[in-house]
Amino acid sequence: MLFTDRMDAGRRLADALRHLKGEDPVVLGLPRGGVPVAFQVARALGAPLDVIVVRKLGVPYHRELGFGAIGEGGVRVISDDIVRRGRVSQKDVATVEHSEEVELARQARRFRGDRPRLALDGRTAIVVDDGIATGATAAAACEVVRAQGAARVVLAVPVAPPDAVDWLRTKADDVVCLSTPLGFSAVGEWYRDFSQTPDEDVVSLLAQARADPPHRSARVTEAEVDVDAGGVPLTGDLALPEGAGAVVMFAHGSGSSRHSPRNRLVAEALNRAGLGTLLFDLLTPVEEADRTNVFDIATLAQRLADATDWLRARVSLPIGYFGASTGAAAALRAAASPDARVGAVVSRGGRPDLAGPGLADVRAPTLLIVGGDDTLVLDLNQQAQAQLRCENQLEIVPGATHLFEEPGALDEVADLARDWFSRHLVPPAA
Repeated sequence: MLFTDRMDAGRRLADALRHLKGEDPVVLGLPRGGVPVAFQVARALGAPLDVIVVRKLGVPYHRELGFGAIGEGGVRVISDDIVRRGRVSQKDVATVEHSEEVELARQARRFRGDRPRLALDGRTAIVVDDGIATGATAAAACEVVRAQGAARVVLAVPVAPPDAVDWLRTKADDVVCLSTPLGFSAVGEWYRDFSQTPDEDVVSLLAQARADPPHRSARVTEAEVDVDAGGVPLTGDLALPEGAGAVVMFAHGSGSSRHSPRNRLVAEALNRAGLGTLLFDLLTPVEEADRTNVFDIATLAQRLADATDWLRARVSLPIGYFGASTGAAAALRAAASPDARVGAVVSRGGRPDLAGPGLADVRAPTLLIVGGDDTLVLDLNQQAQAQLRCENQLEIVPGATHLFEEPGALDEVADLARDWFSRHLVPPAA
């Protein structure tokens, strides 16, 4: 399994941890690289995010061999057996511990400032890193978290060698690892982008998590559904927050699916805002094998229209479309139908030009979102916008490319989509 970057790894890991959502967990990222992964997990689970700052205590003449670990709050975990077998003197123990205490305090202050660490007493703690090599630091983190009062410790990582995972199962109550390749040599080889995470990014992500705290009161009912699109069965994921004001249907682009981490991030932002979402595949697995079907906009649009009828028979709520790439063309073409009853459309990096001459017939308020560095698609969107006669807007995300993989770019897309749908789909309060 190859991950695009830490954000992608975090979203995929979050899917494997959704069963913990009801346990009111705390997500703890190991700085620095583990924090971007943990950020996505915390966001998906609606959980608070913090860092777990630990320092391994290494035998002076063999630093890789840890005889213990220390954590915030004066937590101290010492292996008397290793101290004895390694013939580590009490003076050496004190010297190493003092040195690591200074670095522990510096890191905690750098990442968290004056904010106290989150209390773990009686909680489920999910310890997250971007991957595991030897597992020594992860094991130390698990021991420290347990000593800080966590009732249950879950270690979650995207990738690790099989033997390390087996050993770590003795340190945590549960270990969730997406990939355990036999030919493992380094964590970075399983990422396309494994560039270093600066301290500033850790601080920024923690600040974002605090600024957008989890909304525990809004329960979201999630279910896998069989969508009947004109007699074609399509698998989908329907999420309905309690008291949802509308539902947004996602039309995925070429080469994508309902599992797209980018669309799932947007969907989760909409769910937090009280909007329901339906992520489903417009093509069957057999149809997807033929690439020409991915660009058959007429068929995709008809599938979306048929699926809309199916959804409308089940929920009495306004419906909107969110389309990406070729999916945006399908969404606009479906919205241009004379009998379409669509309240709003949002296109992310879309190809509205592929919707054809029917663009002028779209009546639903339409938002086009394009990356500033996606110059070809930006030009196509500007041409398409000139053909629209409905209320419309073109938003350019500075510095973003076609997939919005740049830090913060996809979050901006989610915010723009949330605001557009909330404004145009949800009736104003009386």
